[in-house]
Amino acid sequence: MKLADIFALVAGNDSDVEFIAYDGSRAGRPHSDVRIELRNPRAVSYFASSPGQLGLARAYVAGDVEIVGDVYTALSRLWDVRKPQVSMADKAKIVRELAPFAIKRPEPPQEEARVTRRQHTRKRDAEVISHHYDVSNTFYEWVLGPSMAYTCAVYPTLDASLEQAQEEKFDLVCRKLDLKPGMRVLDIGCGWGGFSIHAAKHYGVTTIGATLSQQQAEYGQRRIEALGLSDQAQIRFSDYRAVQESGFDAVASIGLTEHIGSKNYPSYFSFIRTRLKPGGRLLNHCITRSDTKQRTQNINGFINRYVFPDGELVPVSQITEAIEQEQLELQHTENLREHYAMTLRDWCQNLEDHWDEAVAEVGPGKARVWRLYMAASRVGFDRNVIQLHQVLATRTDNEGDSGMPLRPQLETRSVTPVF
Repeated sequence: MKLADIFALVAGNDSDVEFIAYDGSRAGRPHSDVRIELRNPRAVSYFASSPGQLGLARAYVAGDVEIVGDVYTALSRLWDVRKPQVSMADKAKIVRELAPFAIKRPEPPQEEARVTRRQHTRKRDAEVISHHYDVSNTFYEWVLGPSMAYTCAVYPTLDASLEQAQEEKFDLVCRKLDLKPGMRVLDIGCGWGGFSIHAAKHYGVTTIGATLSQQQAEYGQRRIEALGLSDQAQIRFSDYRAVQESGFDAVASIGLTEHIGSKNYPSYFSFIRTRLKPGGRLLNHCITRSDTKQRTQNINGFINRYVFPDGELVPVSQITEAIEQEQLELQHTENLREHYAMTLRDWCQNLEDHWDEAVAEVGPGKARVWRLYMAASRVGFDRNVIQLHQVLATRTDNEGDSGMPLRPQLETRSVTPVF
């Protein structure tokens, strides 16, 4: 069998993607605007020794497979292909053809995470966060834009820019938390400090942010000082569990729950409850799964090996149940799935606009990890495989007073841009 024959059997020969292999074989639509090139035998060894997305990812990150054209378009078209039914005889042929390649088992690319220790110890959490975030602040500036917001934006209109949408996201969180001058806010997993800065500058609150990324903490603290907000905001290079202060009016957890691990939800939301004063509010913003029957963690998947080691995505119902179990009262839930697909669209474009600089800054392997990861994630949000939920809850007091108005007003507030 030629390699193109195997591609046609597995992916379908009617895909609007051209496939070219180093053995000269071809499949798919000739002269398509997107093309997959299998460049050498090592690529086949990656596929054969690690079937599925991990083998493809290893080959792509190593440069043994190239996607010519837009990566998102290629992945979307392959998603839409009606996979043919492969007979047992054909499966046997594929196994025979690939067996010699499977034996070789090439070393994974150096970009693959190699973490140690038991999951979710403080040291391992620091290690995996550093793997993803301590890459290069310059690289993140190119991808994320001036806001340095690495979470789902909220687009007030279809033609809004990424910066406008990130500004709206920060402000939406402030509105849901009903922030007012003089309040104290804890920003868990604060990243580069975008939300803390926005809340301090536009709402007159004082904020404490915590992140396990040293590069993020140093960058965010410099931004705070440059904006003259040092008396209102601070960012600590710290595990959130090391925050000793309590009595906060609000807690924001934006993009951290994915890293916590579902087994740790009870202690996580219990910690948040102990830090809130009675009547205080929690806004939890995180990626969720749409399929309640799907496993929540794939330790051998591309995302877990290359992007978010120990990451776990659960249905929103599991998060809301965990919040309620810790005596926090649910007040509002919102799905922003389409907004995350748009956010990833803009991040992908930013990366392409700075591709040569990005490769020079972090190396071709890391740049290819990001190109594949963001394009695949965009497909996932587009196809409702993954979602993004904001959940608002209160530490309702013993008399049943939540502090919530009868009808919260969450419409857009006019603010002066921070960045």
